[in-house]
Amino acid sequence: MHLMTATRPDIAYAVGYVSRFMENPQEEHWVAVKRIFRYLQGTKTHGICFKPGDNIDFRGYSDADWAGDLADRKSTSGYTFMLMGAPVSWGSKKQSRVSLSTSEAEYIALSLAIQEGKWIHRLLRASR
Repeated sequence: MHLMTATRPDIAYAVGYVSRFMENPQEEHWVAVKRIFRYLQGTKTHGICFKPGDNIDFRGYSDADWAGDLADRKSTSGYTFMLMGAPVSWGSKKQSRVSLSTSEAEYIALSLAIQEGKWIHRLLRASR
């Protein structure tokens, strides 16, 4: 199931979250996995569509949840990059340290997104 996150950005966070409990899953984790499978069953005909256009429209978004993990109070960073209206890169990662403010958590998330965005930008320039 974890491999599906490479082609399904809509489930990337949910799969990443429940995968943290693979060593010792509880009933609530199995319920969450079943919910993900039901969602996949209901959306298997959905796809990603690129919008036509003359100019290359490349946009990036980042976000963080400050102290979102109740167990250790660490934040999660996330980003999505869109090309011509369709997602081409996305990711989420639990931050390695505890942020003392929402601004700090957002700054760490932005740093992660900028690294990915610069790589994609160079790839797009090289492919012209």
